[in-house]
Amino acid sequence: MTASAAPVLPFRDPRLPVDRRIDDLLGRLTLEEKFSFLHQFAPAVERLGVAAFRTGQEALHGVAWMGPATVFPQAVGLGATWNAELVRRVGEAVSKEARAMRARDERVGLNVWAPTVNLLRHPLWGRGEEGYSEDPGLTSVLATAYTRGLRGDHPVYWRTAPVLKHWLAHNNETRRDTTSSSVRPRVLHEYDLRAFRDTVRAGAVAGVMPAYNLVNGRPNHVSPYLAEHLRRWTDQELLVCSDAGAPSNLVETEHYFATHEEATAAALKAGVDSFTDHGTDASPTVERVRAAHARGLVTETDIDTAVRRQLSVRFRLGEFDGYEDPGAFDTPEHRDLARESAEQAIVLLRNDGLLPLAAGTRIAVAGLLADECKLDWYSGTLLHRSTPLEGLYERFGADRVEFAEGVDRVRLRTSVGAFLRVPAADDVPERARGAEGALDPALLAGRTDLPPLTTDAEGSELALVDWGEGVLTLRAPDGRYVSVAEDGYLRASADQPGGWIVQETFRLEPHGEGHLLRHLGTGRPVTVAADGVKVAEEDPEVFEVIVTERGEDAVARAAASADVVVLVAGNDPHINGRETQDRTTLRLPAHQERLLRAALDANPRTVLALVSSYPYALDARRLPAVLWTAHGGQAAGTALARVLAGDVSPAGRLPQTWYADDADLPGLLDYDVIGSRQTYLYFEGTPLFPFGHGLSYAAFAYGGLRTHLGSGTLRVAFSVTNTSDRTADEVAQLYTRAVEPSVPRPRRELLAHARLTLGPGETREVTFDVPLSAFAFWDVALGRWRREPGPHDLLIGASSEDVRLRTTLDLDGEPPVPHPVRERGLEAADFDEQSGAEIVDRTKTSGDALTPATPGKAAELLYRACDFGAAGVREVTAEVAGAGRLEISVDGGPPLAVIEADGADPYAWTRLTAGCAAAGIHDLRLTLRGGLRLARLDFTG
Repeated sequence: MTASAAPVLPFRDPRLPVDRRIDDLLGRLTLEEKFSFLHQFAPAVERLGVAAFRTGQEALHGVAWMGPATVFPQAVGLGATWNAELVRRVGEAVSKEARAMRARDERVGLNVWAPTVNLLRHPLWGRGEEGYSEDPGLTSVLATAYTRGLRGDHPVYWRTAPVLKHWLAHNNETRRDTTSSSVRPRVLHEYDLRAFRDTVRAGAVAGVMPAYNLVNGRPNHVSPYLAEHLRRWTDQELLVCSDAGAPSNLVETEHYFATHEEATAAALKAGVDSFTDHGTDASPTVERVRAAHARGLVTETDIDTAVRRQLSVRFRLGEFDGYEDPGAFDTPEHRDLARESAEQAIVLLRNDGLLPLAAGTRIAVAGLLADECKLDWYSGTLLHRSTPLEGLYERFGADRVEFAEGVDRVRLRTSVGAFLRVPAADDVPERARGAEGALDPALLAGRTDLPPLTTDAEGSELALVDWGEGVLTLRAPDGRYVSVAEDGYLRASADQPGGWIVQETFRLEPHGEGHLLRHLGTGRPVTVAADGVKVAEEDPEVFEVIVTERGEDAVARAAASADVVVLVAGNDPHINGRETQDRTTLRLPAHQERLLRAALDANPRTVLALVSSYPYALDARRLPAVLWTAHGGQAAGTALARVLAGDVSPAGRLPQTWYADDADLPGLLDYDVIGSRQTYLYFEGTPLFPFGHGLSYAAFAYGGLRTHLGSGTLRVAFSVTNTSDRTADEVAQLYTRAVEPSVPRPRRELLAHARLTLGPGETREVTFDVPLSAFAFWDVALGRWRREPGPHDLLIGASSEDVRLRTTLDLDGEPPVPHPVRERGLEAADFDEQSGAEIVDRTKTSGDALTPATPGKAAELLYRACDFGAAGVREVTAEVAGAGRLEISVDGGPPLAVIEADGADPYAWTRLTAGCAAAGIHDLRLTLRGGLRLARLDFTG
């Protein structure tokens, strides 16, 4: 006789509905096991054969942090391609590499935290490299494509499970865990929610990650919008994963809750399902959940809801069915795709005919980025590497290319006359940062297996680069950067600047007859000790900087003897503009401006190639050609050389406005894109380069515009013809604007686009089907979307400003109605205009209120066309908290009512009534003074 096989537990039976299988597994878990599943690192349940699971694998433009992987262009570079199908293919390649890497390293996760759909509202945001565009529609199109690639095409199982980052209205690193983004309803619905909404509705999203910041006074990790909006956009379960350390921030930096138990309970009830906190140590989170449950702050049902969402993702990944996708790693197809995406990301900003470069051209390649292939915080380790210099060597021949990096070459002399020296390190193996992979690369230690710097009579010549604002790097003659490890000693040990806290940056501070050399990672000055050079507060060394060669002199020599100069400028993604650090200016760093002037003075035939994570403001009038590309990944140099040579005609388009000056920018923390006229949607000035801009080596003609208005869709058709003798891509763009809007509307708004490849003389018909809902806006008087009747321009062309075809259509819709203040009252946040006000939280769970943004200054709120009824009103009742004064007037007249409040608790709401006589339709103006918070007004007859 043979023993019968053990019965298959229902949760492992693929014949059963998934919901039933999840219920079965959930029912088998103990309460303590369910507590443990709420942490990022969920442990194994061996008695059920359930493996350990972690949420979160960075995969923004390749598998990150886990060692070598294919590195694609930064997300903002993928945004510049304006090519959804290409971005989908990149997502597919990343998901295949994640599966292949996991097969040999179980640390690699399949719940990927990508893409980032935060809008590039402000060009000084330090993490602009992570987003796709300032436009919510373009962002959503590309994010949807990337998530579909990450999800894979299996009808049942997902190759990876993508999580969108970072919910919501998150565009500042400055005090990012304590600042509140004041987001009025129109901006919320028309701008910030839109990119998330359309991407989630597309169906390839497994979850979202809340951002560190607050919105309208309430931390995103307890946002009511998770339930009110996010979970209503789809029938699929969505897993909400906290950002790292954010649950603790609710108490420790934001002081929003008194205890961690209260904070954890509030986040769980708001919809956070997985807590990323304390690294791999789940015990603090588990203890907080246990204590919250014991106090009755959460129920087992609340916990079950969160665990169910995690299990839903695991079932989709095929974990309980033994599903294995072998993936693919570093294939020829992935290498070709990395090159293709880098080529498509290049934007030609200006060209007076200098490009493309003719065969045989003698080229001087110069600049701090000319021989670099930079990575960012969310990159994998390079498997392959191509710098602009290497690409030009390969394309034009090394004998036709001369190189001048443009670093300042210096020696640092001590107060006793000795010089800093880099000791030889002949037998020490090379080691690239992060090559071994790490669950948290912030914990990677610096190298201590190399000898510390010393001093002697001759010293070493160091390559000094000023990356802006006095932030310096020093590079040894062997190419390694001077760094500081945990023991405090200076060593030439880093292949590149990097790390969560960069240990390779310094500042020279004037001191007496010389300079202190301050290490920025530790904040300590450099001192010379008997056993080596180190950082310490005691006995700081005073250095004299001896410049042996200025960078601009080397650039000028090379430029003078060349036919053309290619100056490669830009940023290091780990310095001055990165996660945790916003930029302070649009200008190029002064060091690089010096190099550009030197090149132009020596040779006016200078091409400026900007390789950067973000836009710059510069004077381009002297420059015959300017290109921009984001850091383009492993094939960046080859791609740039092929574009310069004309092997590929550039067709990238700017995904965000390039402003001409810092003075054009609103405040970094001003999130009201409508009121402060931000982005191409509302900006009324003259940009340096507009949204959607990008030139070509080819020429294109547009014609044959036709429109057809259906019951719910507008069809727009036209033709594009390549009138040149070369094959090239064109990006045709369709915009609209309301001609006679009743409220401020975008001066341009992208409706659709298409990237086309056209051969010489080829004509292509382009058709866009635009839902009429795309012409609607959020009407605060109605509290819903409304399409306004009247004329709407349709603008078709090669950028938001390069319009080739136009027509005007009369659309039907709903006419504007006044705020029905007598019938329904007035929510304070439903203003039409404001000055000096900010939106804050009415309670810690829901609701908005208004208060003056600056202590001691009044806030003004304007509500246009308020209907007080034919019979009029006699009283107004204000829902207020705090202490201060409310003044109510109409049409700019004297106050009709004044309400004084003397509360001490900003959450202790009271209703105060005053006489207020008004009838008919008037503009209502409110003035808030002191610490008053206003939530709502109600009027009675």
